[in-house]
Amino acid sequence: MEKAEADASVKGQAEIWRQMSAFVGSMVLKCAVELRIADIIHAHGSPITLSQIASGITDSPSLNISFLERIMRFLVLKNIFTAHHQPSSDGGETLYGLTHQSKWLLWDSKPSLVSFILFQNYPTMINSWHCLSQCVKDGGLAFKKANGCEIWEYMSKNPEFNNLFNNAMATTVPILMDVVLPAYKDELSKIGSLVDIGGGTGGVMREIVKAHPHIKGINFDLPHVIAIAPLYEGLTHTGGNMFDGVPKADAVLLKTVLHDWGDEECVKILKNCRKAIPEKTGKVIIMEIVIDEEDHNVFKEPQIMIDVTMMVFTAGKERTEMQYKKLLEEGGFPRYKIIRLPAKECIIEAYPI
Repeated sequence: MEKAEADASVKGQAEIWRQMSAFVGSMVLKCAVELRIADIIHAHGSPITLSQIASGITDSPSLNISFLERIMRFLVLKNIFTAHHQPSSDGGETLYGLTHQSKWLLWDSKPSLVSFILFQNYPTMINSWHCLSQCVKDGGLAFKKANGCEIWEYMSKNPEFNNLFNNAMATTVPILMDVVLPAYKDELSKIGSLVDIGGGTGGVMREIVKAHPHIKGINFDLPHVIAIAPLYEGLTHTGGNMFDGVPKADAVLLKTVLHDWGDEECVKILKNCRKAIPEKTGKVIIMEIVIDEEDHNVFKEPQIMIDVTMMVFTAGKERTEMQYKKLLEEGGFPRYKIIRLPAKECIIEAYPI
């Protein structure tokens, strides 16, 4: 074997080791969140020692400092934290600090991805992935194969899981709204009433109404979701099923809803949205990932990973522009435009005429 081929083989082996052990990173990340390591460092305002991190971990009378050190070594390797090794004259201890990545792990700061990390790594979610190859062979949903029912039914029967899901979805609200509100403020200023379909506990509509108090906001979701939604000024919560019909408004918002469903279901949702808005002035505002095979932006890998995730947990998928164009036409929206954002999602404005 020539040296170049041997080197390529070694690199290939190393890459497969990285890929097959990728779950380790996810589990260690969950561990760091549960131990609130980022918050402990953040509270000190500067890099701190391992013993200082250990002292900040509550309810740990028998904390294993060696395990913690190995966890930190892994997280430093992944650039989640920094490590500065002090000279022996200064005590020789390692000081651990925050990075741009670790700031997303803060419980007591927004925006944060803490709730999403806990949800994605919940045992019910993890178990579903073991059925992926079975789904490739004979179809069906991995989540249903692993848990006996579809994810929406499972949430309605399991309050803990439902709360985890709602908290995870709420986590994404300030992240996206920080981008959407300034980029879309002129369009929102022209809307009198807006209904958020599948709006969860109302976080998105709350942010929109806060920024545009003139808007009559309606948050629409399944009754068991609305039942735990907090009250917000200027916002009405309405329970129902989007496949049966949606509340009337000047415009309809669909934020990361269509990617949960197959094409047939999406067309039905869009047709119901079409019935809910004015013929000449109404529009549907869709916030979704739009896959562009030629665009290798910073979110490209997360976009493709989310698409595979949808395959495991729902009947949905992430779509290309042409796939959205087809859905919109079948749903009663012959015209649309795409507004690109510095986020993993885009805004698609769709018009009935």
